[in-house]
Amino acid sequence: MKPLSRRLLLTGAGLGAAALGASFAWRRQPAPAPASAPAPSPVAQAFWARRFPGLDGAELDVARWRGQPLLVNFWATWCPPCVKELPEINQFYNEARSKGWQVLGLAIDKAEPVKAFLQKTPLDFPVALGGPDGLALVRDLGNAAGGLPFSVIFDERGEISWRRMGVTHLQELRDLARS
Repeated sequence: MKPLSRRLLLTGAGLGAAALGASFAWRRQPAPAPASAPAPSPVAQAFWARRFPGLDGAELDVARWRGQPLLVNFWATWCPPCVKELPEINQFYNEARSKGWQVLGLAIDKAEPVKAFLQKTPLDFPVALGGPDGLALVRDLGNAAGGLPFSVIFDERGEISWRRMGVTHLQELRDLARS
């Protein structure tokens, strides 16, 4: 056999042995652990840790809705577009709550005007006060301008899945609930 042919044969055999060894070692490695669910975002974690003053004086703990889709609507009695959208949000709540949806209205207002408003326009979903830092919370949740109305949907994992600055409409909410 010629020296060049012998060298090619030995190189090929060596590469083949290396490939076989690598294949054997790769098969013997344990399977990777299944990926765990990602940790909730800091913004979502901060929201779920919140408690808001209720109109009856009791604190409302939002953690009770974690694991269910939750629409949070920030509104105020002095905001005409907010007042306009509330009946449609209320209708959405009445249609979707049997499917596990929850709605929370957070008024960026004082208790007395909200109570007076709700006497004239009752809502079936819980309403609490956003408190003095309500607009800061609106900004933290993705509304840099801090305008109202502002709505956010938290999915079953507790993460923000949708945001809307401005008036929401019933059909839009229905479509979101179906998706």
